[in-house]
Amino acid sequence: MTAFRIERDGDVAVVVFDLYGESVNKISKSVIADFDRVFDSLERDASVKGVVVISGKPDGFIAGADIDEFLTFTTAERASGASADGQARFARVETFRAPVVAAIHGACMGGGLELALSCRHRIASDHPKTLLALPETQLGLIPGLGGTQRLPRQVGLQMALDMILTGKSIRAKKALHSGLVEEMVHPAILRQTAVQRARELGEGRVTVPPRTRGIVAKLLEGNPLGRAIVFRQARTMTAAKTRGNYPALPAAITAIAAGYASPEAGFAVEAKLFGEMAMTPVSRQLISLFFATTALKKDSGVAAVAPDPTQVPRVAVLGTGFMGAGITAITVQAGVPVRFKDVTHPQVGKGIAAVRDVLKERLKRRQVTRQQYDDQMSLMSGTIEYSGFANVPLVVEAVFEDLTVKHKVLREVEPMLHADAIFATNTSTIPIADVARASARPSRVIGMHFFSPVHKMPLLEVIVTPQTAADAVTAVVAFGRKLGKTVIVVNDSPGFYVNRILAPYMNEAGRMLDEGVPVEAIDQAMLAWGFPVGPITLLDEVGLDIAGKSGAIFGAAFGERLRPSESMGRVIASGRLGRKNKKGFYRYDERGKRKGVDQTVYQFVPGGAVRKPIPVAEIQERLSLAMLNEAMRCLDERVIRQPRDGDIGAIFGIGFPPFRGGPFRCVDSIGAAELVKRLEALNARYPGRYEPSALLVQMAKNGQTVYAR
Repeated sequence: MTAFRIERDGDVAVVVFDLYGESVNKISKSVIADFDRVFDSLERDASVKGVVVISGKPDGFIAGADIDEFLTFTTAERASGASADGQARFARVETFRAPVVAAIHGACMGGGLELALSCRHRIASDHPKTLLALPETQLGLIPGLGGTQRLPRQVGLQMALDMILTGKSIRAKKALHSGLVEEMVHPAILRQTAVQRARELGEGRVTVPPRTRGIVAKLLEGNPLGRAIVFRQARTMTAAKTRGNYPALPAAITAIAAGYASPEAGFAVEAKLFGEMAMTPVSRQLISLFFATTALKKDSGVAAVAPDPTQVPRVAVLGTGFMGAGITAITVQAGVPVRFKDVTHPQVGKGIAAVRDVLKERLKRRQVTRQQYDDQMSLMSGTIEYSGFANVPLVVEAVFEDLTVKHKVLREVEPMLHADAIFATNTSTIPIADVARASARPSRVIGMHFFSPVHKMPLLEVIVTPQTAADAVTAVVAFGRKLGKTVIVVNDSPGFYVNRILAPYMNEAGRMLDEGVPVEAIDQAMLAWGFPVGPITLLDEVGLDIAGKSGAIFGAAFGERLRPSESMGRVIASGRLGRKNKKGFYRYDERGKRKGVDQTVYQFVPGGAVRKPIPVAEIQERLSLAMLNEAMRCLDERVIRQPRDGDIGAIFGIGFPPFRGGPFRCVDSIGAAELVKRLEALNARYPGRYEPSALLVQMAKNGQTVYAR
């Protein structure tokens, strides 16, 4: 069945893109063929004076290319050929005998925006769902249907670089102000306006006004010397940010620059580089991650037949500290009322002020309007009593990380709740089964491990015990997604999954300090490996006091293998907390900005100020393999249900390098046999710390991979 239908409105042909059997429109090889047939027929029909391209989907224009087809490319030449073929089709739109107008409502992504850019005129609906982006670099690719060539002409070089290199979306209002679209109208009159504009353009009654640029933009972008400065800055910033791990970003800059040197050659360079990027391991890993996160959004959290998730129309949050305030902030942002409780009025007031600060930051950044800010603030009420709790279906406990305190709060609140209410404890280390021992209804107790800071970190670990009811799981998973979180379900175990695989990684960094390795050498090595921050920096950010508590729990649960290092123990005992008290492994100014390694910290570690660097490759191998091996243990012990969840959890929870695909994709890239060999060599040097997991050894013997066991 064709993806397009033509509806006539007098002398204007309205081409409706409505991909059969799909919830969104995607551009694929078959769609391109249909597109050709449609324009062949329009070419022959002299009565058509204008064309409108519009979506038949209620909430989206075009979601982009059919990513499944990217995985069918076997050579760079084939991928380049597909790019060139698509470019030719869109060039036909650009030069079509009748003006083509894009009527954009909803998501206009990737190839969808590239199609819109090839049209003579663009009109967007002023709707929150109307977002425009070229996100190809997030898949390790570059725009391949003319985006690197047409976007700079439309919005200017600097904005085009920003959109393409970040892949970020912009709303219709910003698209209008930047010149990406020429008009913005209410969705109800989008089609009518587009038809009228196509007719007027066809009759020559409307001309597209020239786009004006600011003085700075003209100086920088209007001449070769200025553009050279912009490109040089873009390359420098990209290299510093990615450390060479994402080749699509410099490739995109090269393609854009080629277009300024020669418009015709620019398209050829884009197609060539698209093909090369499509065959990189980085792109394959990022595409796998895309499919994994897409599949996870449909996962109920229950392996068997899952009950429909019950709605959570209101929430109570116990504890107004840093975590409680963060949870409350994202909950009211989602439009859900919160009953915010602590033991004293000053504590409640402090918590409300912290929530206000988070919401005000969004207002300051113009992410919400003043009315939306006021509406969100009105959804929060503070209390020192349990009044109003009888009809709350979900209570999120975020009190002090102490089992005795959590038991006390649970025993107090449970009698106030409906029998079906869910008690979710926000804990990073305490086993949920231990918390549930204080409950008269342990099947209603579940873990919700938010990561700090809550309003910025995307992951939520939902932790279940063998007693947790299935409907409690589905309700909490659905609610987590409503909050905008990426949710993975984890079986109860000390440290759960994310912190557990982080523990040996951090411990090994500490043992390197014991050996005399400089702080900055450890951090720089892991930055180069792909982590967003080094392990010592992460300790300072999380808080050394929290790390100390976690380390004690892991040491007690897993023995010598996960015992914290001597250096960590000494530094924690010295009273240094990291950024929170501006004293850690690094120095901080009055605003908490990190300045550099605090040389006085070495008085607390073995070897003192005399440091002995070791090869970068050794640091990277020791730390990364400790994490990979622990991830394999978690899979073997069924702490996680499947490798997909483990990869997503590591990437979204602790910043595991996305271009490596996650711990389990990384294991498969190395190969089980090779990984066992490396681990055994390390274990010979550091007995007990690198013994290969039983599952990894079994896979090595059988020639298996994690994803094809």
